[in-house]
Amino acid sequence: MALTLYWGSGSSFSWRVLLALEHKRLPYVSELLHFDKQEHQSPHMLKLNPRGRVPVLKDQDYVVFESLAVLYYLDLKYPDPPIFGLNPEEAGVIMRVICEFQAYAEPSLMNITEAVFTNQVQGRFEELSDAMHIVGREARTIEGRLSKETWIVGANYSAADMVIFPAIQLLRRALSKPQAAELGARFLPMEKNYPALARWIDRIENLPGYARTYPPHWRDAERTTPI
Repeated sequence: MALTLYWGSGSSFSWRVLLALEHKRLPYVSELLHFDKQEHQSPHMLKLNPRGRVPVLKDQDYVVFESLAVLYYLDLKYPDPPIFGLNPEEAGVIMRVICEFQAYAEPSLMNITEAVFTNQVQGRFEELSDAMHIVGREARTIEGRLSKETWIVGANYSAADMVIFPAIQLLRRALSKPQAAELGARFLPMEKNYPALARWIDRIENLPGYARTYPPHWRDAERTTPI
């Protein structure tokens, strides 16, 4: 086996694949690319993915990109433990939940995080408030699922959890910024507003190998933040 993952710190899409690799206990070579140096746009990377985006997985001579495609490939090539369900019915629900998240929550969530991290909240507050309303509505749907089950779909950790978790973590990080305090007032603290989601986050953070998936530049920032 010769798996190589090209990824970027803080990329929620890369994080999905890292979670899958760790859950499947697959050995892999980690190639961390630096966005500030445009390493994902290098000639080498453009040969692997002409779109110049991460994650990119190389498995010997085979290359796959787009995070959901990578997850699907990994599950077919290395099926134990499965992340797309134990039967066709469960697989259908997992894919449906992922598609719902990508269609109804992710665009608004990414608009919010992009605005916060580029200091554009004030100029786009009304638009972002509407986006937070959409995200909150979808979060309540997930909260409802997690109030009944340990994981988003059924009894097992799956690709649905791996897709949604990094985006929620990115949103939490954005909303914790001072400039986003008003936007995040109805979302944070999650322990109060979305207690089942908060417990779910804690479960994932305590999974074996989770520490290796955590964005290193987030950890570096936390180490240097004054107490």
